[in-house]
Amino acid sequence: MTEYYIGIGSNMGNREQMLRKAVETLRKCDGIVIKAVSSIYETPPWGKTNQASFLNAVLKIESELDPEDTLQTCLAVEIALGRVRHEKWGARTIDVDLLCSPTVEKDTVLLKLPHPYMTQRAFVLVPLHEIAPGLIVKGQTIEEWMHVLHDIDTIKFLAPM
Repeated sequence: MTEYYIGIGSNMGNREQMLRKAVETLRKCDGIVIKAVSSIYETPPWGKTNQASFLNAVLKIESELDPEDTLQTCLAVEIALGRVRHEKWGARTIDVDLLCSPTVEKDTVLLKLPHPYMTQRAFVLVPLHEIAPGLIVKGQTIEEWMHVLHDIDTIKFLAPM
């Protein structure tokens, strides 16, 4: 079993319900075991900023699948929950991103682990810090990465998952 961290987010429809459905759907996936789930946080959009706020959370999982199949499982959850990709960083009903693993690094066309933008995104680091503050990504702990963020105060705790 390999440990991974997954980010989930939604800014369309019933955002909180969509996050809960994503967790529920991941729980039912063969080869995936959810070990921890962060609280839900409300976050401003990142990249494309003229859209509604997001709700975000992070999950710690263990997977018996290889990294590419774990990614495909994340994408299958998005499809099962009605995700349609219209534009990069655009509004979405659900986003399920494979963020990182303490033991796996990948840099292929299909998969980059750790996720290339995760250390720049408070909406990833704040919930990740809640469940894994000592996790090391790109040579620093999540706690250390949080000290270099300038927008951390824009992330608001919403509810426990």
